[in-house]
Amino acid sequence: MTRAEKAQIIDDLTEKFKNNSNFYIANTSGLSVAEVNDFRRKCFSKGISYQVVKNTLIKKALENIDGDFSALNDKALKGTSGIMFSTENPNAPAKILKEYKKKDKESNPSLKAASIDYDLFIGSEHLETLATLKSKEELIGEVIGLLQSPVNNVLGALMSGQHKLAGIVKTLQERS
Repeated sequence: MTRAEKAQIIDDLTEKFKNNSNFYIANTSGLSVAEVNDFRRKCFSKGISYQVVKNTLIKKALENIDGDFSALNDKALKGTSGIMFSTENPNAPAKILKEYKKKDKESNPSLKAASIDYDLFIGSEHLETLATLKSKEELIGEVIGLLQSPVNNVLGALMSGQHKLAGIVKTLQERS
């Protein structure tokens, strides 16, 4: 690979890191070509971009980003590294990795590290937490549901009271 090609990869990665605050670094060592292709297909079907990149190129691209990613250098950027970018749902890559872990807990792909809104999660022990993160849309839906709940309760009480009041008026009218 020439210097120009490396520089282009670093520029592309830098741009992806700037546009995506959610990325995962996965270990795919030991997988056969067929297994890697299956993994890529599953990522693609969920709207996740996956590519294998040399660790030194990842380090150089992260140096161009605001933030402290030095913790990744010592722990996550060793061995074979693949980067997963998720633009829509920050927990989609974690769900895919978790799905693979259900099949075989000891095999790869495994989580090395993740960045969710530039907060770092280093190590595969965070996989369960990352998989249960809610998307922005899910959180907004929950907040709207919580805000609508008291209004619905008041309206329900008023509507049921309306029928009771009509029954009382009707009873009083019949007595007169």
